[in-house]
Amino acid sequence: MTARSPDWGFAGELEDISGQMAIVGVGDAIYQRASGRNATEIALDAIERAIADAGLRPEQIDGLMQSPFMGDTLSADAYRDHFGTKQEIWMSTEGGAMTWAATAPIAAARAIREGRARHVVNLFAVDWFSQKVAGGDGPGRYHRDERMKANFEVPFGWFPQPVYFATIARRHMWEYGTKAEDLGAIAVSCREHATRHPDAITRDRPLTLEQYLARPMMVDPLRMEDCCLISDGGGATILTSVERARDLPKPPVVVAGVAEGYSGSGAYWSQQADFTATPQVFSAPLAFAQAGITAQDVDVLTLYDPFSIVALMQIEDMGFCAKGEAGPFVSGDRLRFDTPGLAYNTHGGLLSHAYVLGIAHVNELVRQLRGEAACQVADCEIGVYGGYTGHMASTLVLRRDR
Repeated sequence: MTARSPDWGFAGELEDISGQMAIVGVGDAIYQRASGRNATEIALDAIERAIADAGLRPEQIDGLMQSPFMGDTLSADAYRDHFGTKQEIWMSTEGGAMTWAATAPIAAARAIREGRARHVVNLFAVDWFSQKVAGGDGPGRYHRDERMKANFEVPFGWFPQPVYFATIARRHMWEYGTKAEDLGAIAVSCREHATRHPDAITRDRPLTLEQYLARPMMVDPLRMEDCCLISDGGGATILTSVERARDLPKPPVVVAGVAEGYSGSGAYWSQQADFTATPQVFSAPLAFAQAGITAQDVDVLTLYDPFSIVALMQIEDMGFCAKGEAGPFVSGDRLRFDTPGLAYNTHGGLLSHAYVLGIAHVNELVRQLRGEAACQVADCEIGVYGGYTGHMASTLVLRRDR
């Protein structure tokens, strides 16, 4: 068994904004395989729904946050043209999905404090399935085009993403005795939630553990159900100060803690000293401390889940169980929304809901904390989102307004 090394990564230095910011509106574009729409059209759809959900008007939105690696999905001019407004709009690339779906409130808080914005939309939208249908690239090109990966990993067959995580899953099995049934428990729970969710792509495709185990390998030991979907879709969240949020129609969902962690190996997981861990080791404890909670206080957990093994490792690394014990922890129905255990990815996650890289995970938490979710967790007060990119992780703690 590999020793757990404390020096393979570190926590980022982020401003503590606990109790200062709230999410007041969420919106999702309709998720589907090939939509025939581009990312800008999808983003505008999600924003329209978020504005309506918040009880705001389009001219009251004066901040737009987007992904630092996807380019500008939506310009300020495109927003104003679409909605017929004229306001100044603060723009930021410190938002979007993945880890930034968790850390976006920090940049938004700074903009609001400095008087540059009052109501900030964080958005993320993709049309990757439509691109693939048209003969274009999907998310794999971000890895293929990275120079170090192209020269060091790809020539040796360590590409694309399913190959990375199959290697990691096999190592986790070797180190800890993790079984196929343990990965299956995550896949089956996500599918169970997706079948109850009106927007999930796989809502009409139920999955039992027996069916999962009967499926052929995609990249041993991963089956197709262990791997994320590819889809079109998008989401938007509206952020503002807690004080302003309390004047809006729906109950605010308050940001209680935000943190991020990094692997010292950068984007090259092949070089990470602790091969079966994620930077949640460094991120989650800090976010939980800011919020004044422990893992046992969490009512619902949504994790960026490109592969079932990534979810399994994050559950361990965030302290929900000891390292190597996630298999027993997730077994049976313990991840379902309506059974004792830990309600996990109650919308279906990337495995079964849609592939929008985490923005829908945050929206799901907001609905859970408002009591509006399709798979509603009883008495839900604390929700946590775990963001992930490989060499980065982030943790967002949200709570129902007191």
